[in-house]
Amino acid sequence: MAKISSSRKAAFQILMAVERGQSHSDDLLRAKAVNALSAPDRNLATALVLGVLRWQIQLDQQCQALLTRPNAKLDPEIRIALRLGAFQLLHMDRIPARAAIDESVELAQQAGHRFASGMVNAVLRKMARYKQTLDSLSAPAETSDLEGKVDTEESVDTEGGGGFNPRIKSAEETGALAPERSFPACEAHPNWMVERWINFYGFDAAYAICRHGQSQPALTLRLAGPAAEAELDAAGIGLEPGELLTAARTVVSGDVTVTETFREGRARLQDEGSQLVAELAGYSGESGINSGQKQRTILDSCAAPGGKTLILAERNPQARIVACESSAPRLEQLRKRLAYLGERVECRLADATALTEDSIYDLALADVPCSGTGTLGRNPEIRHRLRPEDLARQAERQRAILTAALRSVSPGGHVVYSTCSLEPEENEQVIATVLAANPNARLVSLEARIGQLLGEGVLTSTGAERLRGSLTTEGFLRLLPGTFHTDGFFIALIEQMVTAIGY
Repeated sequence: MAKISSSRKAAFQILMAVERGQSHSDDLLRAKAVNALSAPDRNLATALVLGVLRWQIQLDQQCQALLTRPNAKLDPEIRIALRLGAFQLLHMDRIPARAAIDESVELAQQAGHRFASGMVNAVLRKMARYKQTLDSLSAPAETSDLEGKVDTEESVDTEGGGGFNPRIKSAEETGALAPERSFPACEAHPNWMVERWINFYGFDAAYAICRHGQSQPALTLRLAGPAAEAELDAAGIGLEPGELLTAARTVVSGDVTVTETFREGRARLQDEGSQLVAELAGYSGESGINSGQKQRTILDSCAAPGGKTLILAERNPQARIVACESSAPRLEQLRKRLAYLGERVECRLADATALTEDSIYDLALADVPCSGTGTLGRNPEIRHRLRPEDLARQAERQRAILTAALRSVSPGGHVVYSTCSLEPEENEQVIATVLAANPNARLVSLEARIGQLLGEGVLTSTGAERLRGSLTTEGFLRLLPGTFHTDGFFIALIEQMVTAIGY
């Protein structure tokens, strides 16, 4: 009987929970059971879970093709055992084939499928032989064994000291992207998603989105200032400048989470696109009734987990901020995170669609719940859960939140609407529908605000130039994954006009 490593056992349990819809991978990977693992085991468990979820569609096709009965319906435990074994064989560097196969077989047996475990063994051994044949054709003879290296896009430490290596080929290797042609990153996404992205954004952008969805997102920090960077440097943390923001840094080496700087909040993890949303919202020097002063009252209508609220508070130190959250557990976490700001921030249990305050805020940020298709690299299971019909349900709630946010701001005030979705139903179409129903609101191009943030030293010159190139003709800002090294975001700025009827 093969012994199952703690990392593979943890990965199996997490993948089973995700398969049953019991929780999300990011929450499960931060659970006590995973944190209790040694660092190498924790890294391997994380790589296995995220890698299997990213490549699940293709892994299922590859395993199904090797079954004696390709149309056979498999129990969930068997599917997970096969995916884990296949992912290690095809995508992980320096994981011995025997470990990938034997422990996958043992996982099936311990899950109560002794008979089916023989099928798991047979399928994975076929796959290992196939992989060995491919390696022998593409690698020098001395490295063409079962443990040979594969193409690498990124590295996550594993028990063997190797990396997590998705097989993603370049456009030149795969030929031009087209719906009738397959390429690995495309095959790992639902067809309906890929077809939409080609239709909306074009061939090259769709390829870049898919490729980005198969890679580990950059580990990006928000720094409190130069002193924080110096502290991290002294602690041996390797940093590189952000892509867009002067306060952002990308971690290239070291474990920032064990540093005092991180524990005390002088550096915090936050995607650079997420930081940008709050920077665009929090700028307080625009023309209008608030010209020359910080926003007096700010509404963050969907505040948890609080990263954007913190930036709003940093950029508006004299403002009173109301941070709303509809989930009581998430509100409690938000309160703890923002507690050091004291009475400046009121954390309120409230449904953002049902806010009753009218014309009292200078600024409202509506960073609304969405499908999350801009975060598939970070949240890979979204691709397996989301259905096209879900977009209409999301859009209905988003319209209600934006309508409430517009009602809450005073004449001359602004609403920033943002999503981490790539889908027009949740972005442009929401804006168009709400503006049609609110004739006293108008869309404002983000071009001027980009220039203002550049002038204040918030944006890098290169970042400002690239953002200007990503503005739509309407003045929306769209960050597409792959085009930027961030999650995907859509951002719009709306003004409640001073001439509004009733004032």
